[in-house]
Amino acid sequence: MRYFDFHVHAFTDELADRALSGLAETSGIAPATDGTIAGLRRKLAENGIDRALLLPVATKPSQQKTINDWAASVMGDGLFCCGTVHPDAGDAISEAERIKSLGLCGVKFHSEYQNFCPDEKRMFPIYEKISELGLFVVFHGGWDPYSGDIIRATPRSFAAVADAFPELKIIAAHLGGLKLWDDTEKYTAGRYDNLWFDVSVISRYISDEQLLRIIRMQGADKILFGSDCPWDDPANEIAMIERLPLTEYEKERIFFRNAEELMYPYISSP
Repeated sequence: MRYFDFHVHAFTDELADRALSGLAETSGIAPATDGTIAGLRRKLAENGIDRALLLPVATKPSQQKTINDWAASVMGDGLFCCGTVHPDAGDAISEAERIKSLGLCGVKFHSEYQNFCPDEKRMFPIYEKISELGLFVVFHGGWDPYSGDIIRATPRSFAAVADAFPELKIIAAHLGGLKLWDDTEKYTAGRYDNLWFDVSVISRYISDEQLLRIIRMQGADKILFGSDCPWDDPANEIAMIERLPLTEYEKERIFFRNAEELMYPYISSP
């Protein structure tokens, strides 16, 4: 089987140790890599994964240009990258244009780190520009150790965005909302042609029964393999999908074919 991990993270060599130690302390999760690009590539290779999508996040408006330049610089040899814009940046729309010019393939948002709800109207001009540019968006979905009692990126918010922007390709991470899967079933699964889910980091939280039910509702052609590495080892998500009673064709769709289609024209399918 081939694999395209549609949800991975890494940091610059200078920041990796500090970033991982802070996030590990908050989450209580021991990271699977050292947080560097080299460490990520080693972990991917251990699992037979030859392609992956890196998802950086600007936690301050001042970071977006530097992070996007770095993301563009580390692409290659099977590693693809999204860019990032911060909702509070006055130049968010022009930075989306620059993301396109850098050859990055989409835009990553994280509501908890960037303090916004996906369906806020102030976000709509940004989404409109991203859609116009032919980029896709990847949202963190659901609970996060930083969320506390407030979860901003919910299945209902993704439904509102999918309704408002039917041409925008939306990836809702963590099966549409970590720990909010009853709402995923209620509001989003199988309802939108422009909405995909990834399965990143869910293996320790969801039952096989509910996962299979959501895959059946959503359709295997709208599910993406992802790990959230270094916050989970990709081996766990691979094993999770492998043990489900899915056909080989459905597994191929999830493990790499859906990603290949979304990434066109950045890659060409064999």
